Amino acid sequence: MLVDNWPLFGLVLRTPRLELRLPDLARLAELGEIAAAGVHDPAVQPFAAEWTDGPPEKVARSVLQWQWGTWAAWRPDDWSLGLVAIAEGRVVGTQSVDATKFAGRREVGTGSWIGRGDHGRGYGTEMRAAVLELAFAGLDAQFATSEAFEDNHASYAVSRKLGYTDDGISRHLIRGVPVIGRRLRLDRATWQAARSVPVEIEGLDACREMFTG
Repeated sequence: MLVDNWPLFGLVLRTPRLELRLPDLARLAELGEIAAAGVHDPAVQPFAAEWTDGPPEKVARSVLQWQWGTWAAWRPDDWSLGLVAIAEGRVVGTQSVDATKFAGRREVGTGSWIGRGDHGRGYGTEMRAAVLELAFAGLDAQFATSEAFEDNHASYAVSRKLGYTDDGISRHLIRGVPVIGRRLRLDRATWQAARSVPVEIEGLDACREMFTG
């Protein structure tokens, strides 16, 4: 079975309304279709990679290529886990958690997006809380980081709710225009104090060494 050779397929995170897992091909195709339909107001660009600028078929293809690329490039000292978030049997978005030299640094970063039709339902908070539970409770992380452009109020709201604090700024060039990104950081003690979303982790023992070596 595929899970025997790639045990990440057995990893599942559950929150009150969502299930997060590595996508099979059908779920990945569904995620690509959601991306092609739009994940943000086209008048703005919330992503540094600008991957949503382009025709729908190119946007959908980029989602598949990114996911496959993370599988191919996975190493215990450099990994990115991209999970689909499933609500009531359908994919609503994706949540990633990544790290470099995690065994020594004990720090992760996160990223996410949700289809426009599911914005405003609080899924973003549950998605982020799920991977924070994986990182802190499951893998013994000490820090988690996030970053968003100054006008990405939804991302900031999730971060503040979960206990993140300011960690400086960075500059990006988006659509040819300089844009300020604000970095945020969450330490283990603050995460524990702000922890409010119940999360169940299944299948971690079988794939733990893939994260830590």
